[in-house]
Amino acid sequence: MDELWRLGAGELAAMIAKGEVSSAEVVDAHLARIDAVNPKLNALTQVLADEARASAAAADRAVAAGEPLGPLHGVPFTVKQNLDQVGCATNWGVPALAEAVVPVDAPVVERMRAAGAIPIGRSNCPDMALRIHTDSGLFGLTRNPWDPDRTAGGSSGGEGAALASGMSPIGLGNDIGGSLRNPATCCGIASIKPSAGRVPSYGLVPGPDGPLSFQLMPVEGPMARRVADVRLGLDILAGPDRRDPYSVPAPMVSPRARRPLRVAVVPHPPGGNTHPGVADRVVAAGEALAAAGYEVAAEGPPRFEETVATWDAFLSADVRAMEALIGPMMSEDAHGFLTNWLAHSEPLDLAGYTQMLMTRQSLMRDWALWLADVDLLLTPTWTQLPFPHGWDSMSAERAAATLELMRCVTPANLLGLPSACVPTGLVDRVPVGVLLTGERFADDKTLDAAAVIEATLGLDTRIDPRT
Repeated sequence: MDELWRLGAGELAAMIAKGEVSSAEVVDAHLARIDAVNPKLNALTQVLADEARASAAAADRAVAAGEPLGPLHGVPFTVKQNLDQVGCATNWGVPALAEAVVPVDAPVVERMRAAGAIPIGRSNCPDMALRIHTDSGLFGLTRNPWDPDRTAGGSSGGEGAALASGMSPIGLGNDIGGSLRNPATCCGIASIKPSAGRVPSYGLVPGPDGPLSFQLMPVEGPMARRVADVRLGLDILAGPDRRDPYSVPAPMVSPRARRPLRVAVVPHPPGGNTHPGVADRVVAAGEALAAAGYEVAAEGPPRFEETVATWDAFLSADVRAMEALIGPMMSEDAHGFLTNWLAHSEPLDLAGYTQMLMTRQSLMRDWALWLADVDLLLTPTWTQLPFPHGWDSMSAERAAATLELMRCVTPANLLGLPSACVPTGLVDRVPVGVLLTGERFADDKTLDAAAVIEATLGLDTRIDPRT
């Protein structure tokens, strides 16, 4: 039973429901795995061993009594430390919030519990989740299981490393600029940034009502080693919650045209360079889709570079307005990246901010019209391989290069679109994931295509950390 940590969330739930294994055994196997590998990775910052074992015992009693079971009954999961979880600090990776213990779960944590899942640990994130490299001023650096000298991505990097190394079969993260997908490509796992409004978002720390970009662009979602578990997680998390006025009851199955699904394959996206090995993985993913019956096109979406620049302008304007508040809470390294990022973007006055929002709406319309004829956009997730620790914060030029390499993830945030990441193999011994972005509320199409790519190119990501 020590190898239970190798199994997926859906597999474990089925075994527990059939009585083939107990929840206690599953939880103990994952706790042992955490003890074995977390000291090498620093992916989990808090391990909830006593609480998880008590919940597992209750889950096993429910199975024995023949009670109705949820789809993840008795299965452990992990939670990014900037999501509210009862009894835990929503610390956002900074010492100033180390004692910010909350009395109520975020909707996504609440729904995982309702599905029978058991919280087993909290995962690391960078200061205020404003970086795609996970190095927390409160808990330190998370290492990539594939290469200890490279980033695990961010800001959900602790989740990515924990999942890839078998500490957890499924986890929760969030995404305002690729934060569910950046760690997925770096760590060789799968994830989805759901459509805006599909999964409710609400948190008490630092406050439930942020500036406009923090209302319209962030999304919470599932991460796992396999696409099937990401889909299972999304099914559990989806649906409106009264605490989130933007959440809606969107159908989980999107309409299908009476034609083969079309995918635009863009291995070299505009706006910068792409590592040749990364581009090759995109081409291979496109070939896998073509072999499965997808129509493949080469023409990318309209105004791609303008879309990326508008995301940057939107988020940087609001972060700049908050810098006096959040800057003093951040470590020198984290604040250095923030300062370098803001240095390359122009401050917006009210007229400029209004114009930026008008541009956003225009871009949303143009992409929606394009997606009427093209179902999916296939691109790299990152256009370069995971960088060495601290590379992103060394200078303003490096900060700009960081934004360049992540340029494919940001359109989905600006436009509210679903965007799934799936691994496609290794380049120079590190994982490379591709990105499937679709029209709003066509989350199912992105996951369907991701599953096809996974079946052909998938990576066996349940690894012992490399040294």
